[in-house]
Amino acid sequence: MESIKLVEKKVVFPEKPTNRRRIFLSNIDLGLVAYQESVAFYDPPSNQMSFSESCQRLHRALRRLLVDYDFFAGRLVPSLEDNRRLEIDCNGAGAVFATATAETELSQLIDHMAPRPELEQFVAFLKCGSLALTSRYNHCVLDGIGVREIQCNIAALTRGEELVIIPNPDRTIFRARNPPIINHPHHEYSRGTDTDNLYTVHCRSGIGIEQCPNCLVYLSPHRIANLKKAGLGEGKLQNCTTFEVVAAKIWKARSIALEMDDEKVSTMLFPVDTRKRMVPQAPKGFAGNALIPGFARARVRELKDEEDNALVNKVREGVERLNDEYIRSSIDWLEVNKGVPCREESFSLVSWWRLGYEEDEFAWGKIKYSTPIVVKPGLVFLLPGPQGEGGLNICLGLPELQFEEFRRIMTED
Repeated sequence: MESIKLVEKKVVFPEKPTNRRRIFLSNIDLGLVAYQESVAFYDPPSNQMSFSESCQRLHRALRRLLVDYDFFAGRLVPSLEDNRRLEIDCNGAGAVFATATAETELSQLIDHMAPRPELEQFVAFLKCGSLALTSRYNHCVLDGIGVREIQCNIAALTRGEELVIIPNPDRTIFRARNPPIINHPHHEYSRGTDTDNLYTVHCRSGIGIEQCPNCLVYLSPHRIANLKKAGLGEGKLQNCTTFEVVAAKIWKARSIALEMDDEKVSTMLFPVDTRKRMVPQAPKGFAGNALIPGFARARVRELKDEEDNALVNKVREGVERLNDEYIRSSIDWLEVNKGVPCREESFSLVSWWRLGYEEDEFAWGKIKYSTPIVVKPGLVFLLPGPQGEGGLNICLGLPELQFEEFRRIMTED
């Protein structure tokens, strides 16, 4: 971004004192001790609200929010019960809030809608009157659904209303059993090493991809319809979802584009929400991480030779295997092995496509577009397509030649 000028930077504290407490982090949480950064863009406010008023409303909203979301104003510390684990100390230390102005037009930032690593953590007023709101938080605190709910609450508070969803950060439903009971091989994980911070977001792709420019591939509704038609395999499957067919195609296209050896086993991970798959279910407003990696794996030769419907079915099986017993076995496996998401010839497909970030009405308007700031190697994001056009964007980082081959496979019939 051009000519960024910092206006103010301060720490936001809860508007009233909160009871100090410690919050247990599950093995799922501890696998996500890494910062997640995203940015949301807004059109110029239709109600002519000034940048100063927007910032004041957001600041007040955050102060009110941190009363119920006291864990967001806390800090990660070693657990009192086991110093090899982390937990959240709800100590009211607060969250950083910064505002800035930039000599940049919104159209310059979202022409290609790819993540922009140069974006920093602030609320920015753009030259055209638009707003850019970036956020940075530790993923072990909340998953994407929890972030969607906190955004819904912030939007309501900026409008002068009360919280829409009361958060429940109790993660004990995801505590490992004692003794652990492991009933599955859990190909979605690899054993940790002494250099791992528990199992913080590791994915490897076999050819040692470094950080590459983030690029987008747009799939129109028409292209998605063609993929679904091919994914049914002339009646071999009765139905299939957009996620299943797009994921299967990405898995195949990425493995081929990277020129993986035919005998290598390629693994695709994809987070699956387990809130309603647990018995009993996670409570309403659960504010933590309830995403377990589903997976699909096959030799690269199979990915090249199998019909589309067979790969779609592997993706479906990756979701369907996550019942209560499998989830608990997974948590127990992590308890014993202190593992990390599968390292060997793998990548993670993360879907922000239907989280609904664009639905919330802030005091200054709705989000026009949101995106992660950086897509790390080994991650692929599904993002909404352009407003009014539908479809979806696939965002990933690959070297130029591999990216062009990936694009070709994804877009050609």
